[in-house]
Amino acid sequence: MDLQLRDRIVFIGGGSRGIGLGIAETCLEEDAKVAIAARGEERLEEERKRLASIYGEDRIWSRAGDLTDPETINATVNEIESDFGPIWAAVANVGLHPTPPGYDLEDDVWRAGFNQNLDSAYMLSRAVLQRLEKRGEGSLLLISSIAGMAALGTPLTYGTAKAAMNHLAKELAGIMGSKGIRINALAPGNVIFPGGDWERRKNGERGDAWIRWIKREVALQRFGTPDEIGSAAAYMISPLASFMTGAIVPVDGGQSK
Repeated sequence: MDLQLRDRIVFIGGGSRGIGLGIAETCLEEDAKVAIAARGEERLEEERKRLASIYGEDRIWSRAGDLTDPETINATVNEIESDFGPIWAAVANVGLHPTPPGYDLEDDVWRAGFNQNLDSAYMLSRAVLQRLEKRGEGSLLLISSIAGMAALGTPLTYGTAKAAMNHLAKELAGIMGSKGIRINALAPGNVIFPGGDWERRKNGERGDAWIRWIKREVALQRFGTPDEIGSAAAYMISPLASFMTGAIVPVDGGQSK
């Protein structure tokens, strides 16, 4: 299926690993031009070089920086538009601040969790929508979580911030719909990839218990993979999803009940 992404520029925050990298690779396979940004400069450059060797130097752009900082976000968006071309779609994929369990959190931990998981998505959205609004077309995708759709026992800041992100997507969709711009949220379930939390859990002391939990809670009885999330994300930002906006789409192997 041709997603009609050829030569369209897609900006992916948090694009150097895991879900963000899976989305980047899927978009490149669909002949999009992809800009990725992430905090870790060394890992980002490694992935840029690898992707450039497969898809071509002119198809991939990268910039390292803290995507919870509004000045960095604005500078990144400006550089993409001046050096690479006009952004057609963007994916806000910055998340998961380390938060201890329970309710009694330090104020700084609470604020940092929301800054990482929610504020970063809003600030990236704002910077990109300012450009898309002028052109009257484009798409924005927020990477949420099924933890934002139900109380699943995740750290308090994470699930709460993701629930707010889902609401943000719906509100922005209402604001921008008449301007020809679509905004949706994708809510992954348990996605495993090298260096990720689920890989550490699976390979840790309680690995067998986690596998049993997955088989009990997930209808498909397995983890998801970044490329599976990437396929759903690429469709949601593509012109083929032209009547989809304000949607919160779980991709979780049937875990949501």
